[in-house]
Amino acid sequence: MRIATWNVNSVNARLPTVLAWLEAAQPDVACFQEIKCVDEKFPREAFESLGYNVETHGQKSYNGVALLSKFPMSDVVRGLPGDENDEQARYIEALIESPTPVRVASIYLPNGNPIDTDKFPYKLNWFQRLHDRAKELLSFEEPLALCGDYNCILTADDAAKPEDWVNDALFQPETRAALKGMKWLGLSDAHELGNEPKGTYTFWDYQAGAWQRNNGIRIDYALLSPQAADRFREIETHRDARDMEKPSDHVPVVVDLDLEG
Repeated sequence: MRIATWNVNSVNARLPTVLAWLEAAQPDVACFQEIKCVDEKFPREAFESLGYNVETHGQKSYNGVALLSKFPMSDVVRGLPGDENDEQARYIEALIESPTPVRVASIYLPNGNPIDTDKFPYKLNWFQRLHDRAKELLSFEEPLALCGDYNCILTADDAAKPEDWVNDALFQPETRAALKGMKWLGLSDAHELGNEPKGTYTFWDYQAGAWQRNNGIRIDYALLSPQAADRFREIETHRDARDMEKPSDHVPVVVDLDLEG
């Protein structure tokens, strides 16, 4: 099974680019973040024409996540449990009913900037809720992939210029500790499983020639349960997608799992 995660940065604005990449890469499951539309405005038919089932958790103009699957989906969860008053659409989860079922979530962590506002405590609280949900899902002892834009630079090696991020919410000690806490639960970073080299980035800002200068950061992750990590085969970061027409500022990350063994 090929599972992709991609912050598409407005699915309708970049629909031709997204469709072209899907047709070329052929993931079985795609986790989108920042679809930036309500459910009714998601271009469902375009993806269904490529053979995907579609589940969305949208929001007008901001945020929004989606799951696309060539297999049926069930047990769909829209919104991260733990705060019934949270109106931001940042989490969707489903059981992918392949011959070996896999539970997959598409995740869009809050940015958290500026750190001296209530946006940073919201980020950390959201991370704690994700930690709690991951702990619950791990108790099922099934293949699980928690994929998405975590808005976290885990180590200095995950930024071309880490010194530029020391005052940013993405690189604060509390943010990094929260992601490490996810790994301590028993989740594996597919980037590490696949031994991707230093300098494998997933985001380049549109400003200041970041892409042309390769001033990138790695903030998109696929975290795997032990049952999924045991089936890990490879990971691909599709850097070339940043050079497509009207690209997102993120690129897709694709994880291959061997579910036949």
